Amino acid sequence: MQVFKFGGASVKDAEGVKNLVKIVQGYPANNLLIVISAMGKMTNKLEELTWAYVKGEEKAHQLFEEVKAYHFNIINELFQDHKNPIYDDVANTFVEIEWLLEEEASDSADYLYDQIVSIGELVSTKIVAAYLNLSGVFAIWADARNYIKTDNTYREANVIWDKTEQEVQKHLTTFLDKGIVVTQGFIGGTSENFTSTLGREGSDYSAAIFCACLNAESMTIWKDVPGVLNADPKWFDETEKIEHLSYHDAIELTYYGATVIHPKTIKPIQNKGIPLYVRSFLQPDAKGTAITSIESRLPIPSFIFKVNQVLISIFPKDFSFIIEENLSHIFNILHKNKVKVNTMLNSAISFSVSVDNDEVKIKQLITDLSKTFKVKYNDGLELVTIRYYNQQTIDRVIVNKDVLLEVKSRHTCQIVMKDKVKS
Repeated sequence: MQVFKFGGASVKDAEGVKNLVKIVQGYPANNLLIVISAMGKMTNKLEELTWAYVKGEEKAHQLFEEVKAYHFNIINELFQDHKNPIYDDVANTFVEIEWLLEEEASDSADYLYDQIVSIGELVSTKIVAAYLNLSGVFAIWADARNYIKTDNTYREANVIWDKTEQEVQKHLTTFLDKGIVVTQGFIGGTSENFTSTLGREGSDYSAAIFCACLNAESMTIWKDVPGVLNADPKWFDETEKIEHLSYHDAIELTYYGATVIHPKTIKPIQNKGIPLYVRSFLQPDAKGTAITSIESRLPIPSFIFKVNQVLISIFPKDFSFIIEENLSHIFNILHKNKVKVNTMLNSAISFSVSVDNDEVKIKQLITDLSKTFKVKYNDGLELVTIRYYNQQTIDRVIVNKDVLLEVKSRHTCQIVMKDKVKS
C-alpha cells in the first residue's frame, strides 16, 4: 500500500481538488491512504481567529464567517446538487467553533488553538472525500484523531507510538482493503478524546506516522515544486532539483530549516526503510526526488535561509568562564520557554544562539536569562545554512552582508548576518 500527502496549496480551490482526484484516479482503488492538510492558507486564518477569540476581540466572529465562506465557495463549485450531504456535514463541523465562540475563552490558549485550528483539516478532508466519491472513486473518510494517539502537549503533541500503531493496524487496515482512505494531517487525539496538533506544518509527519504503522510500500508528498530543490526559489533565481537524497541528508536539511519536508517526517520512515518521494501535483508524471537509505553525497550545495532571527549573546555577570553549569542553566531556560536553537557558538566568556523571533517567547526568554546572566541581542537578522559548502558558496550569500556569527562543521556552514548599513 501507498501513502500520499497533499498540502494546502494542492487543495486551495476547486480546481486543486479536481486535480487531486485526477492524480488519484491513476492508482489502484484501494490500499491507498491520502493525508490532506487544511485548504490554502486556512491554518493561518484559523490561527488568527483563535488569537482573536482568546483576546476577546469582536473580529473573531468576522474571521469565522470568512473561514466558512471560503470553504462553501469551493463546495458550491464542486457540488452542483445543494442536497449533497457534504453541505450539512461541513456545516455541522463548523458548529464546533460556533459553540466555542458563544462563550468567553477560559481554557488555555494552546488547548483552544488545537480545538479551533484542527477544523481546517477536518473540513478539507470531508470535501475531498465527498468529491472523490462523486467522481466515481470509492473513498472512506477517516478521523485521524481515532488513530494518532498523543499526550496533552497541545500545539506540539508527542505521539504515543504503541497506542497509535495498535489503533492503525487494528482498524485502519480494514478500511484500506475496501477503498481509498482520506484522513487528516497535523491532528491527533488525547486519551480524553480532545484534539491535539503535532506542530505547524505537521501533516508530513502525520503521513510518516501512518506509513510506519502500516509498513507502507512508499510515501509520496505532492508539492507545487518539481521535487527537493537545492534552495528556496524565493531566495535564489537559479535552483536545481536534487534527484536523490539519503535519509541522513534529508534529516540534516529539514533540521536546519528546509521547508519542503517537515523535520520530524524522515525518522519514522527511515526506521522502516520506506522510500519517500517528493513530486509535483502540477506535473504529476514527472519523476521528482527520491529519499532512500542509499547513502550518496549531494551533487550540489544546498542553501537554507531563515529570516527574522535574533542573535542572543549570554555572558556571566562576573566575566568568569562559560562552564558546564552555566550551559545547563541556559538550556533549561531555553527549554522552559520552548525556544528552539537554530545555531550556537561557545567561547570562553560568552555563549551565543540564533533563534526565531517569536516576540512573546523571546521577551520572556531574555527576562529569564537576565536574572543570572548579562544578555545582549540583535534582531532582524538572517541565518543561512549551506550543506556541502565551499568558499565560493559562502562568498555568494554574504554579498553586502555583515557577518555576526559563523559556525562550520565538516559538511555544514551556518552564517548569521544582516544587511550592510548604506553610508
